[in-house]
Amino acid sequence: MSQPTRILLALVVGIVAGIASVAWAGTFAARAVAVAEPIGGMWLSALQMTIVPLVVSLIVTGIAASAEAARASKLATRALVLFVVLLWASALTAALLTPLFLNLFPLPAESAAALRDALTTTAPVGEAPSFTDFLRGIVPTNPIAAASQDAILPLIVFTLVFAFALTRLPEEPRTKLVGLFQAFADTMLVVVGWVLWIAPIGVFALAYVVGVRAGGSAFGALLHYVLIVSAVGAVVWLAAWPLAAVGAKVSLVRFTKAVAPSQAIALSTQSSLACLPAMLRAAHKLDVPVAASGITLPMAVAVFRATGPVMNLAVAIYIAYWFGIELTPAQMAMGVAAAATTTMGAAGVPGQATFITSIAPICLAMGVPIEPLALLIAVEVLPDLVRTLGNVSMDVAATATVAKRSGFEADDATSREDRLLEDGA
Repeated sequence: MSQPTRILLALVVGIVAGIASVAWAGTFAARAVAVAEPIGGMWLSALQMTIVPLVVSLIVTGIAASAEAARASKLATRALVLFVVLLWASALTAALLTPLFLNLFPLPAESAAALRDALTTTAPVGEAPSFTDFLRGIVPTNPIAAASQDAILPLIVFTLVFAFALTRLPEEPRTKLVGLFQAFADTMLVVVGWVLWIAPIGVFALAYVVGVRAGGSAFGALLHYVLIVSAVGAVVWLAAWPLAAVGAKVSLVRFTKAVAPSQAIALSTQSSLACLPAMLRAAHKLDVPVAASGITLPMAVAVFRATGPVMNLAVAIYIAYWFGIELTPAQMAMGVAAAATTTMGAAGVPGQATFITSIAPICLAMGVPIEPLALLIAVEVLPDLVRTLGNVSMDVAATATVAKRSGFEADDATSREDRLLEDGA
């Protein structure tokens, strides 16, 4: 049984067990909650401890990899600029569409209240900062203190400055320092893997508490969450077609046929990295030479996840909606900035592996509780399919756009690499 399936099964069994225990043994349910709640809390704390070190190390290595590629060619520089623009556009899409979708398709008030009561196990959320405080707080006076206090946006700003300064070092010290951060990131991902290995225990404990306190309405609330977040992500996924049509002058039908094999692999693997060979073939079918796709697509897989900002921020906004938190423009601005910047350092692996470490920084920046993330990770299977499909489609569309706008055209004479791609297709 796959890890996502085990986690999802633990969620369903936990909620059902909670509902059943209330119906058949109310006294036992209260005692069981007293045991399950700290177990779930310990598992959540184990995930939380990886957030700051993983975010810092991934941002540093992501910026370093992007800068290294940009130094290699003008094509890579243009690709990086397009990636950054699209990531910020993706984050802004979430800020605009998620509240709109929640207004058009609201969660029933009783379901929201029941789930909110079930999840409210932590200290109250602090007050939103004013716009002046928001601007003053962007630059940290002490990055170590910012990390210890979960002041994530100032920490991200410091990390970005540090990462760009790192790219100006001579090659030898730069390589050593990047290697250190890469090893640190790899180590933390191993820790995340260990924590996720015991995820069914933590998710079952949290789901049991929710089942006891929220009852059957928990299923409806989680389904509503999945549909809203997936719908917001699907907007960016579908945006790949107009990007290819306008940016690369490719017809919608031709683009659909080219990316179809990549999307089939995306559905089965939920990993954009595993789709890279198929994406190279898709780019070739769109007349993008290997000289262009061989640079741009690996870069895209490493630093460009178009659905990351939109769906990660949508999750944070949805949690605020659950808790009845009215997000101010300053909070939304912090969320957009955190979503757009942290995505460039995310690992290109199935979403369950980096779900909390990708979204928790956004929640912390906005002052939104992160505890629900430990429960929502169990229903990430469907949203992660939308994430991967969107990332793969946008990777190919962005690659074709950069190649077209940089003057790369398919030669009449087919190169050796192109012939290999044709044979593989």
